[in-house]
Amino acid sequence: MTFALPPRSAKPRRIGTTSVIDFGPDTFGWTGVQGVRDLLDYAADYIDFAKIYAMNALLAPRKTIQSVVGLYQDAGIKAYSGGILFEYACRTHSFPDMLRHLKGLGIASMEISENYLELQPGERQAYIRQAQSDGFEVIYEFGRKNPAAPFGLDDLGRLVAEVQGMEIEHVIIEQSEIDMIAATSPGALAELARQAWFAHLMVEADPYRFPQQHAQLIKDFGAEINLANITAGQCLRLEGLRRGVGRAVDYSILK
Repeated sequence: MTFALPPRSAKPRRIGTTSVIDFGPDTFGWTGVQGVRDLLDYAADYIDFAKIYAMNALLAPRKTIQSVVGLYQDAGIKAYSGGILFEYACRTHSFPDMLRHLKGLGIASMEISENYLELQPGERQAYIRQAQSDGFEVIYEFGRKNPAAPFGLDDLGRLVAEVQGMEIEHVIIEQSEIDMIAATSPGALAELARQAWFAHLMVEADPYRFPQQHAQLIKDFGAEINLANITAGQCLRLEGLRRGVGRAVDYSILK
């Protein structure tokens, strides 16, 4: 008998993915160049995506971001820019400039979101097509940072179908949307998990509620849930939670 942890899906994964959020030097995990090297020594096999947080693609030194992105990509991890950077480009009418900037950083994937702006279907499709025609893989994020009402499953399903029809494989659900629907209609989470398109979703977790919320998401949706917004300081422990290791999951590996 081999002494090993219970098996889980291996890279490249379509389910059970983990998307790290790279804040840079931060209390959630130091992810400068040396920090990312150390992180990948520990956890490269458990990370599928790495989001360059918010405006860090503009805020941090260019050479640092280039080096960090290169480390992720060499480890088989897709580095992508966050949706806030896209929304800022929309507000400043500088989307083509943003695409050129990302190319200069070596970033080949980008998130398109509508956290603070609202795009008409034609506008959304035009931005996606422009990015794709310029060689970018697009990840779409659904939801608002401050939602006024819980989302409807039918509306989300139609949006997932729309972007999937544009060759977008991954759709992220904004953390605030999950929080609202969990608070107002808990049964809707179980219904969400039953949708045929749920396997294409990445659910954002709240770094401030680690590990309790993450353990609950695993309990609700299973160990192979696609999770996003996992910090550098949390991704190795998250992999343990997926396998039943940790007080937050009551060490279910032993049961």
